[in-house]
Amino acid sequence: MTYPIILDSDVKKALQNKEAVVALESTIIAHGMPKPDNLQIALELETIVRDAGAVPATIAIIDGAVMVGLSESMLTRLANEDDVMKLSKRDLAYAVSQKKTGATTVSATMLIASMAGIEVFATGGIGGVHRGASETFDISRDLEELAYENVTVVCAGAKSILDLPKTLEYLETRGVEVIGYKTDELPAFYARTSGLKVAHRLDDAKAIAALIDAKRQLKLSGGIVIANPIDKAHAIAYDVIEAAINDAIEAAKQHHVHGKALTPWLLSRIEKATNKKSLAANKALVKSNAALAAAIAKALSERKKTML
Repeated sequence: MTYPIILDSDVKKALQNKEAVVALESTIIAHGMPKPDNLQIALELETIVRDAGAVPATIAIIDGAVMVGLSESMLTRLANEDDVMKLSKRDLAYAVSQKKTGATTVSATMLIASMAGIEVFATGGIGGVHRGASETFDISRDLEELAYENVTVVCAGAKSILDLPKTLEYLETRGVEVIGYKTDELPAFYARTSGLKVAHRLDDAKAIAALIDAKRQLKLSGGIVIANPIDKAHAIAYDVIEAAINDAIEAAKQHHVHGKALTPWLLSRIEKATNKKSLAANKALVKSNAALAAAIAKALSERKKTML
């Protein structure tokens, strides 16, 4: 028995023809946003990618099948069912063997996208080194997958609930390029700035495509982080969001929340503390990231075709 990756027909055709494809995660649908916002944003992201000239490939496991590109009915299942698993790399084989349905995190989405041959992936924010990791050793699998998989991840930086200086240092140690898109600083998810400098800056999709191509030509393995700041209209001041995060972290300690449950719990708490401004910011930034990822994927496709 084999467990193939099932490609949506549009995704399969696009990959065969070296057309632009953008991978999208499914955890944001099942665990990252409340109902009915979760289904709405899933559909909007696919539309944004299509309108920008690329093919969307939302990734998940449905009844044990590894799906790359989901139908609207599959997206609806992920948005509405209560027993959808949250899948990191360690959970994939279990979910497949037990015919479970699960939403893929950044790390699992990267892994499956790489298997399928998709080079560009849009998400909200990557995981990283958690605050207090010196005691808990809580470091997201996202960072390890970024070091291994040849996938470029467009994000609004790392989630601001994390220890951003340690996350940036970890990525540097693992040889992952962190590129500021029209910025010299690492964005802090809800906030446009963090005070942390990125090593390099690029200001357009074609330049990013050239970087991806150069990395592959040099046979350098691993991913690239494209850090795209949230737009000014939806950004939250750093000191405001930092206060909400600190309160949420203290509350999590008191309620003994940890592991997989921690991030969604913190995000929900922050949403309440900011009167849903954080939810609006999350929606805005992930849409912006999808549009940029599509532009990069299209530029990369055009570059490949020119080289044939």
